[in-house]
Amino acid sequence: MQEQLALAKQEAVLKTLPTPCYVVDEARLVKNLELLQKVQQATGCHILLAQKCFSMFRLYPLIGQYLAGTTASGIYEARLGREEMGKENHVFAPAFKDEDMRELVQICDHIVFNSIAQLEKHRPVWQAAGVSVGIRINPEYSTQEAQQAIYDPCAYGSRLGVTLANFPEQLPEGVEGLHFHTLCEQNADDLIATFKAFESKFGKYFSQLKWLNLGGGHHITRADYDVQALIDLLNYIRTTYHLKVYLEPGEAVALNAGYLVTEVLDIVRNGIDVLILDASAACHMPDVLEMPYRPPLRGGFAAGEKPHTYRLSSMTCLAGDVIGDYSFAEEIKIGDKLIFEDMAIYSMVKNNTFNGMPLPDIVLLHKNGRTELVRRFGYEDFKGRLS
Repeated sequence: MQEQLALAKQEAVLKTLPTPCYVVDEARLVKNLELLQKVQQATGCHILLAQKCFSMFRLYPLIGQYLAGTTASGIYEARLGREEMGKENHVFAPAFKDEDMRELVQICDHIVFNSIAQLEKHRPVWQAAGVSVGIRINPEYSTQEAQQAIYDPCAYGSRLGVTLANFPEQLPEGVEGLHFHTLCEQNADDLIATFKAFESKFGKYFSQLKWLNLGGGHHITRADYDVQALIDLLNYIRTTYHLKVYLEPGEAVALNAGYLVTEVLDIVRNGIDVLILDASAACHMPDVLEMPYRPPLRGGFAAGEKPHTYRLSSMTCLAGDVIGDYSFAEEIKIGDKLIFEDMAIYSMVKNNTFNGMPLPDIVLLHKNGRTELVRRFGYEDFKGRLS
């Protein structure tokens, strides 16, 4: 009962906010961070925030109280991690530009290369700087479901990572670590199976290394995640090979810690009642179309499950800008506000202004229930992207 009252109180607060807006829930974020910190303490591993998933740097000082640092996918994220968190700073990219490498070696602790050719091309720069370098490998062990093939780095023809057939017999001079990243929203069993494949193919190099990086895609903070199995694997690696282990989750850091609040602007009737929202799948939650997936909606159910079914769409001109079909216990009216959940991840970092759509406000919901407007985007922000 107490939890239901707290949820109702929170919902009332969220529905007072101007729309569209992203809201990050500090209490839920901290709950995730506490669990990740426990994994670090139990295993000695280092967990890094994958900024490609969540880059709300207003919260980096808070996140830095729990995690070891950040990981980046390029020069801008690397700068952000160094400037706003200032802890361990790692970077991987399929290829690096010469001018970027000259800066990266000054601001990053680890640099992971995608190929032997990239490692050797940039050797004079990274070797002179004394930065720790690694190679991303492809264990050629797919664990992705068919509908997530776009996220499978082990698929045929993948450009990500070096396969065993293309890996030199002798570990290149100066290489201190190996890295793989093959998971997406998966449990510990897939990580364990992948590590066994990785170990069988590349284990002969482990004695020459200082660290292993097991990448991201670990849904550690999901309710059904087998945390103990993860801890056991990490401790096995530590005690067997005496290597430092890194994990790079993004979603696990901010999973279920954010919302997107939107308003119903109109209802179009054409076989099914279509709600026109001031939020957009294409602009504000692009993974809905890219993965695709059906985002959770507070008070929303599967189509036909409740008396009133609607198709949720947007005010853009893209015919396929559809979020999904949902049913509700009560009739939806123009002016109602809807709350999408799990909207902290891959939203702010991937949103765009197609059709001149405004970017949502960014709001922080503090643990005490107070809301703080962190950023409001306007015309000058839109214009700045185009100039």
